[in-house]
Amino acid sequence: MALSLTRVDPAAEGEELVAFLTGNRFPFHVTESPTRGQVVAALRSGAYGDDDHAAFWLTDDTAGRVGLARLEDLQDPTPMLDLRIAERVRGRGFGAAALRSITELVFTTMPEVNRFEGQTREDNIAMRKTFLRCGWVKEAHYREAWPVAGGAPVASVAYAILRRDWATGTTTPVPWADGPHP
Repeated sequence: MALSLTRVDPAAEGEELVAFLTGNRFPFHVTESPTRGQVVAALRSGAYGDDDHAAFWLTDDTAGRVGLARLEDLQDPTPMLDLRIAERVRGRGFGAAALRSITELVFTTMPEVNRFEGQTREDNIAMRKTFLRCGWVKEAHYREAWPVAGGAPVASVAYAILRRDWATGTTTPVPWADGPHP
């Protein structure tokens, strides 16, 4: 399954972004059900397109628009991923296809990027498995770091992929043992 990625034009597609983000629930994001006001404020602040952010529609030939990938920290050598899959297609493999597609885009169009990172909640088992299936490596488990509306915070789990691992199809393990390292 291959997805096409199309850069979002926030000025021209603001209403489409509002419709997508308010028309789906994202239970593993800090804001599960964004309001129109929140999305409009984010658009105005540049969160979907400025020097530090870029967003891409994820489109499948058969299923149509299936999600949105947003890159943050583009001025940094390690951009961050925010991935949102439409409710109607969850559980059908689009998360892995999206992760592979956006990873390829980052490493083929951003030569200064050596490491690409994403985080999810500890209870988002599907995304955690997707990261691993796509060659990403768990690098951190931040205990009680993810706020949950109306509940106790849960752990935030960070994954990343290195350019060399993406290019070679290998995985560089994290040296978990404390102490001196070569």
